[in-house]
Amino acid sequence: MKVFSGTANEPLARAICKSINTELGKCTITPFPDGETFVKIEENVRGEDIFIIQPTSPPTNHNLMELFIMIDALRRASAMRITAVMPFYGYARQDRKDQPRVPITAKLVANLLVAAGVNRVLTMDLHAQQIQGFFDIPVDHLYAAPVMYDYLKKKKLTDLVVVSPDAGGIKMAHAYAQTLEAELAIVAKRRKSATEVESVAVIGEIEGKNVLLVDDLTETAGTLTMAAAALKKKGAKSVIACVSHALLSDTGVDRLRKSTIDELITTDTVQRPAIDGVKITTLSVAGLLGEAIKRIHNNSSVNSLFEFKGGRTS
Repeated sequence: MKVFSGTANEPLARAICKSINTELGKCTITPFPDGETFVKIEENVRGEDIFIIQPTSPPTNHNLMELFIMIDALRRASAMRITAVMPFYGYARQDRKDQPRVPITAKLVANLLVAAGVNRVLTMDLHAQQIQGFFDIPVDHLYAAPVMYDYLKKKKLTDLVVVSPDAGGIKMAHAYAQTLEAELAIVAKRRKSATEVESVAVIGEIEGKNVLLVDDLTETAGTLTMAAAALKKKGAKSVIACVSHALLSDTGVDRLRKSTIDELITTDTVQRPAIDGVKITTLSVAGLLGEAIKRIHNNSSVNSLFEFKGGRTS
């Protein structure tokens, strides 16, 4: 088994390798003057079981292309099996035709990965779980929830209500509420555009409670900040946001600084620069991904990583 990393999140790749006691594979990734990417694998991979760690976080297209080129280089070097480890799967929000003449880009990316030579995909907290069905190869879909649960249990929050910031996240919120033995509520929203949302109503008892907002990803933080404002207006004592992938554009950072969110809990699936003025707690999913890589290599069950306290995590 050999583990390689693209340039999208090398610290996570090194942490994964440390968790499974292996060295990160040697490869050179350099840009040509015109922006093209050059990849050279610096060690023998013939007949090896290869794992490439590369989330497709911004710059999305660059990181995606880099992944395709690495896959091609390894396939042509006679790797036995190639698994794309994508802690964050980009383009996942484009998973259906919700208006005329638009693409289903999540499916296109799946096709391109298979065409490049991937034999298997390992990913975490897909925006829409049905994306697994876009692939005709095995997909192992992990959840960051067990890592989040451990941290939240230590906080010993009382009078807790788990809130989904939209109808699409109700299943995830229900799983958190069950495990944390908390109540459940939902914020109904209406989306104005890709960057703007308008909160409509809060369904559930919020007054005097500590609120945990859960979502799979945030970029412009519009949904989270609008939901938090609506919850505070309804009398919430505190608001903690729990998000698997915090991509956070400049707009998102500005909104979080001005928002009523007391703490943002997220993971290291995507690499971010240090952000001032916002309390962000970053939990590592390296151990979880490392264990999954080890089990895939040994052909043992990954199913137990999907479960927590006897129930599915999502």
